[in-house]
This record gives sequence, C-alpha cells and structure tokens, in this order.
Amino acid sequence: MSGTDGRSDANAGGGEPTAAPPALTTPRGRRPVVAALMLGMALAAIDGTIVSTAVPQIVGDLGGLAVFSWLFSGYLLAVTVTLPLYGKLSDTFGRKPVLIAGIILFLVGSVLCAAAWNMAALIAFRIVQGLGGGALQGTVQTIAADLYPLKERPRIQAKLSTVWATSAVAGPVVGGLLAGYADWRWIFLINLPVGAVALWLVVRHLHEPSRPRPATRPKVDWAGALAVFATGSLLLTALVQGGVAWPWLSAPSLGLLGASAALAALTVVIERRAAEPIIPGWVWRRRTIASVNLALGAMGLLMVAPTVFLPTYAQSVLGLGPIAAGFVLSVMTLSWPVSAALSDRVYNRIGFRRTAMIGMSAALLILLAFPLLPYPGEPWHPALLMLLLGAALGLFQLPLIVGVQSTVGWAERGTTTASVLFCRQVGQSIGAAVFGAVANSVLAARLLDAPVDGLPGDLDAVTRALEDPGAFSAAATDHVRRAVDAAVDYVYIGAAGAAALALLALITLAPRRFPIITEPTEATEGAGAAGRR
Repeated sequence: MSGTDGRSDANAGGGEPTAAPPALTTPRGRRPVVAALMLGMALAAIDGTIVSTAVPQIVGDLGGLAVFSWLFSGYLLAVTVTLPLYGKLSDTFGRKPVLIAGIILFLVGSVLCAAAWNMAALIAFRIVQGLGGGALQGTVQTIAADLYPLKERPRIQAKLSTVWATSAVAGPVVGGLLAGYADWRWIFLINLPVGAVALWLVVRHLHEPSRPRPATRPKVDWAGALAVFATGSLLLTALVQGGVAWPWLSAPSLGLLGASAALAALTVVIERRAAEPIIPGWVWRRRTIASVNLALGAMGLLMVAPTVFLPTYAQSVLGLGPIAAGFVLSVMTLSWPVSAALSDRVYNRIGFRRTAMIGMSAALLILLAFPLLPYPGEPWHPALLMLLLGAALGLFQLPLIVGVQSTVGWAERGTTTASVLFCRQVGQSIGAAVFGAVANSVLAARLLDAPVDGLPGDLDAVTRALEDPGAFSAAATDHVRRAVDAAVDYVYIGAAGAAALALLALITLAPRRFPIITEPTEATEGAGAAGRR
C-alpha cells in the first residue's frame, strides 16, 4: 500500500475486515456486549438533557444561581480532556478494564451528585461523573469497531446513534417528571440500575482476544496526560466563561488563553520525548486521521447553531413553549440515525471521502437556507430544515468514523477514536464561545435603535425578558424578536462557514480512497490484507 498514512501494508487486492476478534465472532456472544454498549452510551447521552430540565429545582434547593452553568461546563470539560488518556489506556491495557473503570466512576459520581449538599459540591461531583463519561464515550465507540467487521459497522453505529436520538427526546421528559413529581436527586440515582446492568454484561460477556505479552512493561505517559488535562482545562474554561463571567478582552480571559497556549507548547515538548505519548504524533502525520479530526472538529463547531441557538429562536421568535421548541430540534435526531444506517450503501459504492463530502455539502446548503426563512414564519419551517440537516450529517459523520477506524489496527484504534471525539468536543466548545460572541454582538447592534430604552444586551437576558408578556410594548417586542432573529441568522451563516471548513479539510487533506487494513483473525489468520475505499 502506498504511504498515504505514513505506513506500508501488504495489498491483498481490495480486501476488508471479514471477522471480529475470535472471542466475539458469534452473534449470540455479541448481543449482550452490544446491549452493554448501548446502556453505557445511554448513561453518557442522557446525562446533559436530563439535568437541564431540573436546573430550577436544583438552584431552588441548593442555591448557586451565578455558577449553575458549571453543572454542564464542568462535566463537558472532564469528558473532553480525558478522552485522549482513555484512548491510549484502552490501546495499552485493553478496552474492558477501561470501560469497567469508566462505568464505576460514572456511577460513583452519580451517587455523590445525589448526595450533594450545595452547588459547589454538586459541580465537583459532576466533574467526577465526567471523568467516567470520557471513558464511556471513547471506549464504547472503540469496542463497537472491534466487534464488527467493516461491512457490518454501520449497523452498530446506527444503534448507538439511535441511543443518542432517544436520549435527546427522553431526557427532558424524564428529567421534568422526576424534578416535578419526585426529587431532582433521582435524576442521578436512576443511573444506578442502568449502569449496574451494563457493568454486569461487560464483566460477564466481554472477552477480549488474548494478545502476546509485551517484552517490557507498558509505560503510561502520566506527564503527558497531566499536561493535556491542564491545557484542555484552561482552554475550555476560557472558552466557556469568556463573554459570560468576564469580558473577552479582560485579564481573566487573556490570562487563561495565554496560559493554555504556553501549556500547549509544553505538552508538545513532553509528548515528543515520551516513549508512549498520550497523543502520538502519527495522529496528525497520517493524512486520513488528520483530515477526519479537522472535519469532525468543524462539525462540532457547526452543531452549536442548532443545539444551542435553535431552541432560543423557537421560543423568542416563533413564540413556542419549551417542549415545542425542543421538538423543533429533536426532529434532527430522527433522521440522523436513519441516514447513518443507510450510509454504507453509498460509501460502499463511491468511498468514504465522497460520501462525507456529499453529506457536508448538503448540510452547507441547509445552513445557508436558514437565514432565508420568513419572519416570523411557521414552526414547521425550521423543523423541516433540521430534519434535512440530520440526514445530511448522518451521511457525513458515520462514514468518516467507520472509515478512520478501519485504517488502523487494534493497537491504535482506541487512540484514533479518542482523537476524533476529542476534536469534535473541542469544536463544540469553540463554537459555543465564538457563536455566542457573534450572537450577542449582532443583538446589541440591532437594539441600539430600539423604540424603548434599557433593553438587555445579551441573548439569554433578552430571551428571559420575552417570556414576560408585559415586559415590552407591542412595537418593542417585535423589534426585539427581529433582533433575535437576525442574531440567530448570523450564527447559522457562521455554521455554514464551519461546514465549508469541513469540506476544505476533506478536499485538501483526505486521500481520495481511505487505506483500509485487515487484522488477522481466526477466519483470516496470516492473511493480513489491506485495501482502499
């Protein structure tokens, strides 16, 4: 195989993985493991949506209104910065111990959250949950690729996508019911039976194939892990709190950004010297992996537009209630898994890169169509666009994940998967900061000539004010709604720019055909084939 990824493999004339690891080849053996993966993914997927609906009850009980956003930011930070570490650990010591540790840590964090006595304690325990959530997200995706050969991977990925879709719809409903009719602490306690079943299934049914014992004891790059953790923590804190807790050009923002840049440089030095780095250099030297990392990072950036700003648009511009606004967004989760499940019929014919480019090209056009919607319009207008956007992104994301996982062997798959998820998470954090600044800037400019004085200058405050029917006159209300509409329009234009960046990464960096490799298994022992798709 030619060196598109910096390696050479025996070319067996277009072969592909034909069997799962020996201990996982029978369907009966895979079913309980798949059930465990879906339950584990459900723990991570439902977490954010189920907590969000209980925030009023949590703040009413524990206080801490000024810092409650860290219930989400702390969890996201812990998940993001630990993904590279868990990926490397799963490649070094195996997937099973990492997944077991992640489930246990997540459940311990859930118990501690339920027992929290104030907001500071709850935020700290949410970070503990996030430390487990990072292991769940990365390791589940990696095991899914280990379980199935290339031809069957869309099936398991579609199941995991369905888990995310179901969680997006069920989370707010379950969270609202528990917070309204029981106690907010139950939103954490219901994780226990789900996690216990997942843990039992993993311990009992996940049997990884035996591997040769290494000549030397594996070394963990703890210095690199600490450097990555510190760099990510400072950077994400700056992105999450900038423009919210303090101005972007203030000393705290500039200090955090400067410190994160210095730590990033130190991390590069540490990783170059490490024998087994947490983030190996080959993750960026291989064109296929680097292009997918950048493309999915750009996707994380654009996803902020629908997930963060569409509910605000639906409530402030269309005048919908929270449940109806959530439905406008949730239709995207209906078409996404369907499109992902059918994507193999496309990439098996035209390849991973072209399929992803078609999906992102469609997403670019859909995002550009959003500012063209009439004002105020009907709820089905943005709902239809979100339905189409979900189908486009399903056609984009899954081929890239399946494709990049198929270009590496078992010993590199955890690190590769973690790098992809890490870039996507960082993209979301950057998108929230950038698009939040864009939206507030446009809003402030549009409110300068408002028919009344004293209007709030940021999007969140305006949204809360619009919930009070008597807050403004009819003319002022219409002016404010149009200002919100313009702000969200600019966010979607920015999201279209992110889609263009994803396309650019695929066009300029990704090889025309991904260099697929086949690992020896019982069915293909000694055949070590490689192919391209």
